[in-house]
Amino acid sequence: MLYNKVMDKNFYGIFKTFFKVGTLLLGGGYVILPLLTSELVDKKKWITSEELCEFYALGASLPGIIAANTAIFTGRKLLGTKGAIAATVGMVLPAFLAIVLFASILSELITKPSIQHIFWGVGIGVIVLLFLAVKEMWKKSVTDKFSILTYIICLALAISGKVPPSITVIFALFFGIFWQKIEDLKKNKGGEA
Repeated sequence: MLYNKVMDKNFYGIFKTFFKVGTLLLGGGYVILPLLTSELVDKKKWITSEELCEFYALGASLPGIIAANTAIFTGRKLLGTKGAIAATVGMVLPAFLAIVLFASILSELITKPSIQHIFWGVGIGVIVLLFLAVKEMWKKSVTDKFSILTYIICLALAISGKVPPSITVIFALFFGIFWQKIEDLKKNKGGEA
């Protein structure tokens, strides 16, 4: 079984895995974490949950599509540049094909009540996936007093509505760097004593 999983870690295997996730990815990049956790961490064991959370956090903090950014980092970890290309194409291709195939039909269908109910159901599913993504990130990120303090400050900034989300992310980034510098100084002073 492990042999087959290792053999799958080639260009086509990575493409196929990310194509599957891209096909199921409704609601944007925020719902990608539970889907990728299921495929890459639980089933294939290609990366750890911690690595995936780091790739997701990096992907969310950079410009562009979160799902594509996360796919690039993950694919690169799995198979270098070829893996990044396979993962990105696999992730983006289902959405591209759906837009091309359904663009003309969708404008006519969108007004039908049954289609509205489908979108309502998909919306509820997206909320559940968002909850799972937050739960996964919470377990990995909010682990001590410093991370709780950072969370509270970022939450307050976000709720105020006066600070753009990008500034909140940049604040958290610099706050994390600042905290790491303090921790490094403490370790260095402790080692000298």
